[in-house]
Amino acid sequence: MNGTIDGFSYGLVTPVAAYVMACVGSALGLRCVVRTVHHEPGWRLGWLALGASALGCGIWTMHFIAMTGFSVAETPITYDIPLTVLSLAVAIVVVSAGVFIVGHRGATRTALTVGGAITGLGVATMHYLGMFAMRLNGDLGYNAFTVTLSVIIALVAATAALWAAVSVQGFVRTLGASLVMGLAVTGMHYTGMAAVSVHLHNSIETAPTVSGQEGSSLLLPMLLGPIIFLILATAVVMFDPVLILGDSGRDKPVDGGSKVVARGNAMPVRVSGIQDSPAPGTPVVHNVPQADHWPAAAPQRSADEHAQYGETNAGAPYGTGYEGR
Repeated sequence: MNGTIDGFSYGLVTPVAAYVMACVGSALGLRCVVRTVHHEPGWRLGWLALGASALGCGIWTMHFIAMTGFSVAETPITYDIPLTVLSLAVAIVVVSAGVFIVGHRGATRTALTVGGAITGLGVATMHYLGMFAMRLNGDLGYNAFTVTLSVIIALVAATAALWAAVSVQGFVRTLGASLVMGLAVTGMHYTGMAAVSVHLHNSIETAPTVSGQEGSSLLLPMLLGPIIFLILATAVVMFDPVLILGDSGRDKPVDGGSKVVARGNAMPVRVSGIQDSPAPGTPVVHNVPQADHWPAAAPQRSADEHAQYGETNAGAPYGTGYEGR
């Protein structure tokens, strides 16, 4: 006898809350990777670890918030605590591997393929390990086609998220990528849940004892830790000055030269052959004649004068030898 499955026992509350947590974890993970790739590295290892942990916690929290809305009418559901905790560890460790690969190698085809495969398989493993942690008066069955589809969704979502982490810049674009990532991860979860069927045991007396803690009494306290971590990670990311400033640092000169800025008749440039010793951080500024103040070009020299004085810069007025960089 098959059990009556309901994946939305609390209506839209659990899927919406699960989607929000998936988006939060995705946004934090993407912003932390952006912090290491597009800005001054700082503590690179720490930012990658923070991003991977936030992404893993967000996905795990999404999964078990959604699972609080899963019920079987004919039997109570409990959860094995060690397996539930193990699913959280798998989510963080495997997602970390993918994030570190792309964070260090960049958006190369090999890095995205390997990192996306590891992360996607890790997300799928976390999901089905969490399902395996369920204890009920029956046996779980899975539709092979739907399971395969859920794994493909996980692989595509993970690869797209890692590509966005190293390619998408700016807060708005990162936010959009996290919304898409959250939708993909949540979609993968509910696709996997659609593959589940429950075959009930014939009688309570002949069925094995259902051990473990009841879903709400176990999951809600366990969700508290990851949620607090995500709140703290959000505070760290929001108040990081480099991420707050965003792309404004791109205006800084890369080669150490002074930036050319028009200021009346003076432009900060470097002049070949002149060695100045300004104070540290002070650009070398020289008054360069503007176009309306340049003297008229000297007349061309005759062939004899060229022979006498040479060809290089013959007849060039003073001031035209300036070289700006």
